[in-house]
Amino acid sequence: MFERILKRIREKIRLREYVLTLHAEDEMNDDGYTIYDVEHGILTGTILERQRDKLTAESKYRINGKTVEGKNIETLVKEGPTGKVVIVTLYEP
Repeated sequence: MFERILKRIREKIRLREYVLTLHAEDEMNDDGYTIYDVEHGILTGTILERQRDKLTAESKYRINGKTVEGKNIETLVKEGPTGKVVIVTLYEP
């Protein structure tokens, strides 16, 4: 259902065209993940759902994937105004 958007997100991850919010960076550090875990989770993951912001109508995508060590990781990402992927948050499901 979301194959096209997932392909675009993955390409931007591969090209390092993404940013982490401060919240996502804090969560990554608190949960003991590395940036490689976050990247791997997106590159191996599937989109579970699209969420729409009620005020801005922005689409965010919840992606479930695997870390480098094979643990589950979920990320919430969106496309930013500059075209980069914004990793909003991440967590262990």
